[in-house]
Amino acid sequence: MVAPEAKRSLSELLLNSDYLSVMTVDMTEVLPDGLVAIVKSDCPTCELIVPVLVQLENAADLTVVTQDCDTFPEEISDRHFDEDLAMSWHHEIETVPTLISVSGGKETDRTVGWSRSNWEKLSGVSGLGINLPEQRPGCGSLSVDPSQSEVLAVRFGDSSFASRRIEFAALEDSHEALFDRGWTDGLPVVPPTEDRVLKMLAGTSRSHDEVVAVVPPDLAPCTVEKIAINAVMAGCRPEYLPIVIAAVEAVCTEQFNMHGLLATTMPHAPVLIINGPIANQIGMNSGNNALGQGNRANSTIGRAIQLIIRNVGGGRPGEVDRSTFGSPAKVGFCFAEREHDSPWPPMSTTYGFESGTNTLLAFAGEAPRNLIDQLSRDPESLARTFAANLISIQHPKLVLGFDAVLAIAPDHSRVFAEAGWSRERLVERVLDLTTRSGIDLVRGAGGISEGVPESMKDAELPKFRPNGLHIVHCGGAAGLFSAIIGGWVNGETGSDPVCVPITP
Repeated sequence: MVAPEAKRSLSELLLNSDYLSVMTVDMTEVLPDGLVAIVKSDCPTCELIVPVLVQLENAADLTVVTQDCDTFPEEISDRHFDEDLAMSWHHEIETVPTLISVSGGKETDRTVGWSRSNWEKLSGVSGLGINLPEQRPGCGSLSVDPSQSEVLAVRFGDSSFASRRIEFAALEDSHEALFDRGWTDGLPVVPPTEDRVLKMLAGTSRSHDEVVAVVPPDLAPCTVEKIAINAVMAGCRPEYLPIVIAAVEAVCTEQFNMHGLLATTMPHAPVLIINGPIANQIGMNSGNNALGQGNRANSTIGRAIQLIIRNVGGGRPGEVDRSTFGSPAKVGFCFAEREHDSPWPPMSTTYGFESGTNTLLAFAGEAPRNLIDQLSRDPESLARTFAANLISIQHPKLVLGFDAVLAIAPDHSRVFAEAGWSRERLVERVLDLTTRSGIDLVRGAGGISEGVPESMKDAELPKFRPNGLHIVHCGGAAGLFSAIIGGWVNGETGSDPVCVPITP
């Protein structure tokens, strides 16, 4: 055990589902009876009204509370230095100067900024600051400064965090400590201090103790708080939190079957596709390099869901996660649809959502692979290219079990737009072109042992099940490419895509 004096004040929140009651600091500050003026030296209006404070000290019972300098104002003898800003925080001081009237330890009235008439009315003293302007606005209180507010909320507020705290030793590197405790995905994470988690929780209106889902494989209850902790670790911004919450809701459904996706020896992982205005609002990438690195929202949202599965649900590689190879998708895979110049309605409309709705689609997929066709200028030729490539998902002779996402970039989508092909027409044509005779797919056909059972030799077999091919518009505006994201075993025995709304 580390001696208390060897510990530092970096209080990390534990990531798994262990809970410990939280003691909050009782820092209630009782204001003295009479008049109380809250000021700071770094405020022109506070400097301006020093003569008024002297008048009030001589004519009434005045206490001055100063936020940033224990000697300001020097002319006042009864000063209280609010060094830790406890008094300012507890009494919700938003502007300095603030003048408060107190009786029996309770506030009876207050005024903010400088206004001669208001100060005279509240104090009962006339002739205040006769050589001063009639009024001047105040400055922001240090207790509401963005650099201080979250720290003060942690220090004095009842954050009611359920997650237990972990104190690191004074000489312990926090990043290495997080590695050592097994809470990372192999990359450095952001230490989830209380102030960072509070700031993250400000990104949603949902209660931090709301249970969002039960996370497999350990079937651990996952609250908004736990999601926020892992979102901090992943490097998310607060405005990303509603999307991360939606992702947890989607992948923890029986329909998506996250437990099965973890336990499979295949390399698949959740692929998150975002539709709606929120993608632009938080700066998601749907264009150049949309499926790659370089965009904070894309990278960290996808990573956050993986950390939640690992840290809350216990889904760790080599344990429940039995993937033979894995893939970059297991680090995090998230992108937005390029809606602004798409020839088709948003992909979310195929799930019954209206265009313009913020949604998240969770798809059990693998890493993308590129598809090249630089010569086709008519939709039939390009559809045949798509079909020829899609047939090879997992194995050219295996059918009906594997869904796919076909990501089409603008230079390819333009071919279909100019010909007037809808998304539905393209899907129908690709499904037709990927339907093949069972005699070519049975085991042993073509000298390949893999294939469908002999009993299916006389059937016409589609590559994809109904609704198994998903078309999304994304990617850079230059390049005659598309991309294929192959699915895991799909359907009742595997995973079905899940599309959910993103709520604040």
